[in-house]
Amino acid sequence: MKFGVVRFPGSSGDKDAYFAVRDVTGQSVEYIWHESTDLSGFDCIILPGGASYGDYLRAGGVAKNSPIIDAIRKFADGGGRVIGIGNGFQILCEAGLLPGDLLMNNTARFRCLPVKVRVDNNTSDFSGKCCKGQVLSLPIAHLTGRYYCDSDTLNVLEKDGRVLLRYCDESGNATEQANPNGSVGNIAGVVNERGNIAGMMPHPERAVEDILGSTDGVCILQSMVEARL
Repeated sequence: MKFGVVRFPGSSGDKDAYFAVRDVTGQSVEYIWHESTDLSGFDCIILPGGASYGDYLRAGGVAKNSPIIDAIRKFADGGGRVIGIGNGFQILCEAGLLPGDLLMNNTARFRCLPVKVRVDNNTSDFSGKCCKGQVLSLPIAHLTGRYYCDSDTLNVLEKDGRVLLRYCDESGNATEQANPNGSVGNIAGVVNERGNIAGMMPHPERAVEDILGSTDGVCILQSMVEARL
């Protein structure tokens, strides 16, 4: 399986994603510059975290106009798998590839800490190696991470099982206290209607070794690898 990690001006999570794919999952991976329009040969595209274009205008608001986005749209339309992490999630929402928006945290502060998230959908290509209801420990690092959508969209996401991850406590309860940014429904990650595009604010690529404090991100990465086999 071959992964591509998109690099935008200002990206800072690209190396983390590259390392996690190459050294932890053992898969082939290449960097892709944001001006590229050729995604042939790739099986999965990662839009990493890290303030593309310095988050000028708004998080993901400039990156959505990069040439790579049209290529990603065509890639996904053809069945290719795409995951946006952190800023990558923001970009996918800005580009209309995922529903909803990412707003400033309800604390109006940058949040950088490990959080607990519950796997609500373990049938997707991004969570098949996880157990439904499994609690993962993953880090977050964002100022604009509060997921928002209108009530009609939220009802569709809930009804269709498209909420991938939900902020929770250690027992798996999605409480207000466990929500680090005020996201509607404690939502930490979603998938598109087709199921081949995912976005999440927690960083699984930063939870792949014991020295990092958690290896819970491996099950998400390995889900993408094995779903293609």
